[in-house]
Amino acid sequence: MVADERTQLIGWIDLQRALVRFKCEGLSDEDAHRSVVPTSPLMTVAGVVSHLRWVEHCWFEVLFLNHPSDVNPQFGDVEDADFLIADGLPLAQLLDEFERQCVISNEIAAAASLDTVGLNQDFGSASATLRWMLLHVLEEVGRHVGQLDIIRELLDGEKSYY
Repeated sequence: MVADERTQLIGWIDLQRALVRFKCEGLSDEDAHRSVVPTSPLMTVAGVVSHLRWVEHCWFEVLFLNHPSDVNPQFGDVEDADFLIADGLPLAQLLDEFERQCVISNEIAAAASLDTVGLNQDFGSASATLRWMLLHVLEEVGRHVGQLDIIRELLDGEKSYY
């Protein structure tokens, strides 16, 4: 509970990221792709994991470092493409891709000052500081972990914080 700001930010983000895998433990690929929210058919475990992978890529690689956005489905013409591309992919693969992206995000964050602003000039949100981006990613991953909690309970009754 006593650490510098960067250590605390990354620690809380990493906890939420680890909870993504925890919420998926023991889930079959079939259930990972099954929709349980009639009004949000793309809100599947697989879809959420895929989305989170591309959220990490968006904030740290595209907006912060100004890498090309064309590989990220969030920047394409198809709405919610980052959820859709999960179709047919094994949950284990989606989780591995998410975790690899998180490692890249942490490397990017470690190499810059928390006060550095994003380099991408095409999106207003890129003018935020790295600190702001880390806080946003913490909020976004945490929110989606809550959704995974509910989806998992609806799928098979499994529920818990840890």
